[in-house]
Amino acid sequence: MDKIRNLKKSTKAAFLNYGIVLLFFIVVQILANGGHLTNSFKGQLIPIVSYVIMALALNLVVGISGELSLGHAGFMSVGAFSGVIASMTMAGSVGNGGLRLLIAIVIGALLAGLAGVIIGIPVLRLNGDYLAIVTLAFGEIIKNVMNCLYVGVDGAGLHMSFKDTASLNMAADGKVLINGPMGATGVTKLSTFTGGILLLLVVLIVIQNLVNSRTGRAIMAIRDNRIAAEASGVPITKHKLIAFVTSAAIAGAAGALYALNYSTIAPKKFDFNTSILILVFVVLGGIGNMTGSIIAAALLTVLPELLRKFADYRMLIYAIVLILVMIATNNEKVRVFMRGLGKKGKDAEVKEEAANE
Repeated sequence: MDKIRNLKKSTKAAFLNYGIVLLFFIVVQILANGGHLTNSFKGQLIPIVSYVIMALALNLVVGISGELSLGHAGFMSVGAFSGVIASMTMAGSVGNGGLRLLIAIVIGALLAGLAGVIIGIPVLRLNGDYLAIVTLAFGEIIKNVMNCLYVGVDGAGLHMSFKDTASLNMAADGKVLINGPMGATGVTKLSTFTGGILLLLVVLIVIQNLVNSRTGRAIMAIRDNRIAAEASGVPITKHKLIAFVTSAAIAGAAGALYALNYSTIAPKKFDFNTSILILVFVVLGGIGNMTGSIIAAALLTVLPELLRKFADYRMLIYAIVLILVMIATNNEKVRVFMRGLGKKGKDAEVKEEAANE
């Protein structure tokens, strides 16, 4: 017990996050084995995990780096469609579905990370609203590019066009993989709940080790006081780019996991609304709070389904719940109370702070 008490706060938070994920996995497995899960909830498992990963990725930029990004759905889209193309291309040569899923996720992460480098190098010198506008524009550009993209495969390899399927010039046995606005159809479903949980644990390990590293401390120093960090010799653009590209790569991996859970995936799924939805998860869970992002993303993803029995009023109730949560999390007395939990000998101080409010 003494060893546990003496652990650093960051280490305790890391183990708490791992514990929440593993507990969720165990509870779902027990309910599934007992036949207590509905088909609707089973269908929500992969989206829940994917959105949790997306929330963690965006929190790395918004909470840890202190920059506002409104284009993470674009990185998710890059990972989704590159993962689908990789999976469908390997269908004949790689028979193991788990291995194909792993390769697709890796390729999706790499290409999304590359997109993060391309957009990050010129724009990360910007701050605040300017960066948000540029990332928003990037997300819309990616969506429109995907709407115009046609990809096919035949014995000669991949073919790509921005005109129509006839311009692919494939052989008679060729297969269209991405069909413009219709997206990818006939996708083999490879994503599994177990695979998603494993990916989520890997993402947590990567993010938490980055945050607690020397690089992570430099990123947070830039967030807290850019001028002081720059005066201390911290390369501003370099460290912001590390956080941004890591976040983009994680979003790409989440996109590949998400897309390979459906037989059809269209570019319109990854529009501005998706970026805002992910930002809502981050804000409601607490900016910079990884545990809060996990819980908020999971609950808010499944909440619309839980409210489906209210028919036309379910989205109204959903909006009211969001407003109430925002009011609660922005109440200083609540924050003071939460900070005081678990701190021995701090009760009097907590009461004094709450009374002053």
